[in-house]
Amino acid sequence: MSVFSHSAYDNHEQVAFYSDAKSGLRAIIAIHNTNLGPSLGGCRMWPYVDDNEALNDVLRLSRGMTYKSAMAGLKLGGGKSVIIGDPHQHKTPALLHAMGDFLNTLNGRYITAEDSGTSVEDMKIISENTKNVSGVNAHSVHGGDPSPSTASGVFVGLKAAVQHRWGSADLKGMKVALQGVGNVGFRLAKLLKEAGAELFISDIFTDNVNRAVTELGATAVSSEEIFDLDVDLFAPCAMGAVLNDETIARLQAKVIAGASNNQLAEPRHAASLRDKGILYAPDYVINAGGIIDVYYQQQSEYTLGQVTEHIDTIGSTLQEVFQRADETGATTAEVADRVAEERFGGAIH
Repeated sequence: MSVFSHSAYDNHEQVAFYSDAKSGLRAIIAIHNTNLGPSLGGCRMWPYVDDNEALNDVLRLSRGMTYKSAMAGLKLGGGKSVIIGDPHQHKTPALLHAMGDFLNTLNGRYITAEDSGTSVEDMKIISENTKNVSGVNAHSVHGGDPSPSTASGVFVGLKAAVQHRWGSADLKGMKVALQGVGNVGFRLAKLLKEAGAELFISDIFTDNVNRAVTELGATAVSSEEIFDLDVDLFAPCAMGAVLNDETIARLQAKVIAGASNNQLAEPRHAASLRDKGILYAPDYVINAGGIIDVYYQQQSEYTLGQVTEHIDTIGSTLQEVFQRADETGATTAEVADRVAEERFGGAIH
């Protein structure tokens, strides 16, 4: 497996592989940049098709965390971990304990937290073998779970995007297509419903679909149909790389604002969205609520007020990105990258 010549490799500081035959753990940790502080990013467990798909995911996600923390004004670097396996079938306490042992080999350079396929309870088990875990603070407002804060931040950013596109942040009657209604997507859907939006949802898990239909009155569509709907806004809240040549050509939405990471299949797709007149809220800017929450959980004092106040800045940050893109003709993704790189590139930890 090639690392240095991999298309997603971006001068990562460290990529570590770990295998534990007894527990069945196969995992990868990627540390992208630690100029601003130790790398922090969630632990994702997913049934990847092969090892290369897992490597591609961890490289892309860890890079995104560097940019996310920089844009959120946090003293953190970017890292990510992935466990290869089905979280519904292969997750065991022994496997999670082995993941804690893996974290210890990096001597505090990487701190993990919840992500797709893992939970607060999983992090608690991992923390039995390592101190390099966040998102387990029982005194935080959500018991350590950063998902509600991620959803809140996306909602703040979504309203900023709607304000910029239509001159009003009023969501009443707005048609929104949500791809993925899991921990974050469902909470975002609930906020949108309370604001008066009309919801169209898809998810690969039937239980998630049924919950959104029953509790929120959402209209369920297939995973393919979600791209073709005549809606105002598209919110990707599942896996990454969903914005590509084929899907962008089909989209009718005028704004894209969602929670998933690495939404663009390739950087050039930001220009494709701009040329089609679609306003794109860069993913690592709009979905920073979770990392903000986790960051404050690491501090000696944690209050809901300081977390909420920081999350609210996501809206003003996006407004600045949108404005600079309008003024320069650059894509919103390019503008966000430049600002983030100025912040972490010039810092020496």
